[in-house]
Amino acid sequence: MSTTARLTKRVSDGRSRHEGLVLALACVGSFCVIMDATIVSVTLPALRADLGFSPAALPWAVNAYTLTFAGFLLLGGRCVDVFGRRAIMLLGLGLFTVARVAVGCTGSPVLLLAARAVQGVGGALLMPVTLAMLTATFTAPSARARALATWSAVGAAGAAAGPVLGGMLTELAGWRWVFFVLAPLGLVGVVGAVRVLPRQPKAADRPRLDVVGAVLVTAGISGVVAAIMRSAAVGWSAGSVLGPLLAGFVLLALFALHQHAVAADPLLPLDIFRVRSVRSANVVMFLLGAGFLASPVLLSLYLQDVHGYSPLLAGVGYLPVGVAMVAGARSAGGFTVRFGARRATMLCCAIGATGLAGISLSLAVDASYFWSVLVSGAVFGFGTAAAFTPLTVAATDGVPSQRSGLAAGVLNTVRQTSGAVGLAALSAIALAAGYAAAFSACTGCLVVACLVAAVSMPGRRVRAAR
Repeated sequence: MSTTARLTKRVSDGRSRHEGLVLALACVGSFCVIMDATIVSVTLPALRADLGFSPAALPWAVNAYTLTFAGFLLLGGRCVDVFGRRAIMLLGLGLFTVARVAVGCTGSPVLLLAARAVQGVGGALLMPVTLAMLTATFTAPSARARALATWSAVGAAGAAAGPVLGGMLTELAGWRWVFFVLAPLGLVGVVGAVRVLPRQPKAADRPRLDVVGAVLVTAGISGVVAAIMRSAAVGWSAGSVLGPLLAGFVLLALFALHQHAVAADPLLPLDIFRVRSVRSANVVMFLLGAGFLASPVLLSLYLQDVHGYSPLLAGVGYLPVGVAMVAGARSAGGFTVRFGARRATMLCCAIGATGLAGISLSLAVDASYFWSVLVSGAVFGFGTAAAFTPLTVAATDGVPSQRSGLAAGVLNTVRQTSGAVGLAALSAIALAAGYAAAFSACTGCLVVACLVAAVSMPGRRVRAAR
């Protein structure tokens, strides 16, 4: 082998090793954030008994995290572009880990809710930076698709394992260990970020952070999400819902005006939506998120309310769906490379809609667990989890690297907000007309997502890198 060939091979091996380390680090951040969304729900009865939560305050053990997570996502994405991936990864993972430990050590409801809110801010920094790390590192289309598929599969594994692990820890060791268990993984991530991610060089033309825009959009999204979460308990006509909802929309309108006419370095440059793939992928993501993200909660409630399962048994009962989600997310890279982002999205949404339709029809005739959850749920889990990868590829396609954090923040904000909207609306449908009707509405969301993808997403094919 010639000297040139040996040097080329050494450089290639070094690049591959670095890419693998970046992918592992991104997966650590994604796993921590997504598992937290599912592991905590099973601890609520234990929290109520141990800390004396009132019935009205208990849901905020989940909502305090969800609210700050959704509200700060767009700001977190922009911070990645302004301050660099290394700094924001360290800050986000540090906040998230310290806040989790603080939640496990707290002795009062007020301190627990405060720590959960800080944890949501850490999560809002982590999710955009993990996605931005991948889009900046894996530039070849096929390599990016496969990296995003692995990232999604690890997130799906965290979502699936959360209820089971949370139930086991709560019953065997106590609810505090639900929050302690991920702390070592967070420390590993901090060490990895220090060693793997380079410092961002100081540049004279580095954009400034739009503080006014950050305040407006964070307060606006928080108001809308808070109103949506509150509507499930008191209805849409209550003043505690209409007030935050209207205030949130006014603030978001002011934010759009500020971005268009006032801000010198806007937090959200509106011209990013001129990119067809970005615009269409976010619309489809909203529809997919509204139909998908509420479904695990509805299935868990169905297993407990109708079949009488305990929280741990409900988590185990949902596990086959979670395994199918991991398989779907892992297969999505191949689908995206072979069919392109648009056709892969259509195919995956159609598979997910078929599974949701099966759940709805099975529940309508009071079918057994085997047909209603195991079979139909597995089809639903495979298709919907697979759909996120081609959508993520499309939403970051054509976006320059200096805006990768922004594109990631927008996509995650749309996904999180759509989940809150879907959960509120579908929970209301389940209360009024039953679980079968709610899953019929989920099916409708995915059918519309498939149709919108067909007519709006670009048909460009993802080509394999040589």
